[in-house]
Amino acid sequence: MRSVAPMKTAKIGYIVISILLCALGIFLIAVPDFSISAVGTICGAILIVFGIVRLVGYFSKDLYRLAFQYDLAFGIMMIALGMIMLLHPNSLMNFICITLGLSFFADGLFKIQISIDSKRFGIREWWLILALAIITVIFGILLIAHPSESSRILTVLIGISMLCEGVLNISTVITAVKIIKHQRPDVIEIDYYEERED
Repeated sequence: MRSVAPMKTAKIGYIVISILLCALGIFLIAVPDFSISAVGTICGAILIVFGIVRLVGYFSKDLYRLAFQYDLAFGIMMIALGMIMLLHPNSLMNFICITLGLSFFADGLFKIQISIDSKRFGIREWWLILALAIITVIFGILLIAHPSESSRILTVLIGISMLCEGVLNISTVITAVKIIKHQRPDVIEIDYYEERED
């Protein structure tokens, strides 16, 4: 039997990081004058940790293979973007918006595909993933375009985008990740015996 520890670690990690994203998003909405440097550092650290969690999820081989199916490439991308943000925490708000916007936009697109696959699997909440993914894509685009030069407005926009991303990830991992204690491995080893011809 396959160990479910990696799947549990990935699922719990997804939920914890997503809750942190939601909390940070709400904080930025409430306190739009928060230090840009601090925002960059915190976001960079979250991206790196979330990227690692996504890699763990990808290699955990959960039952449905839905929520984590794109997380190899996306996990690596998040780690790379997080490292860039940590190395340049004092960068302009535009850089932070584009980095986070690309991350949320790409994740939203992947989650749209996951919602379609979830429907095929018969998961009833597929529409919730789809709706949240579309909203996340829209805010990702807004971050990339950063239609305002006001740092207060952009900070609020980052906060809303983080909140959407966090809720999207929580809904996806809860509905699409199923942990079965006695799940069998993908490849079942069978000993073949040649029948001796008389």
